[in-house]
Amino acid sequence: MERKDFDEKKINGLINTLSGKIGVPAEQLKAELEAGKFDSALAAMNGSEAAKFRRVVNDPKLIEKMMSTPQAQALYKKLSGKCNGKAWGAAV
Repeated sequence: MERKDFDEKKINGLINTLSGKIGVPAEQLKAELEAGKFDSALAAMNGSEAAKFRRVVNDPKLIEKMMSTPQAQALYKKLSGKCNGKAWGAAV
């Protein structure tokens, strides 16, 4: 899954929503996430949530398991604008 697979407007919308919820400027959050840093997001979580997040991020098998869930697949399709391999709104 490459970044080019995602609709930039949808990603920015998601970042803006998260930014408002955790009180971190969207540009700062985006720069941190692109650099693979989660400091701002982790600071906004309670201790147990942050620990769970760190555990998942540091375990490739957990990431793979999480990404194979129907919810993760639906989010991927929404962010990438794809539906059954076709762009949303494309003739089926």
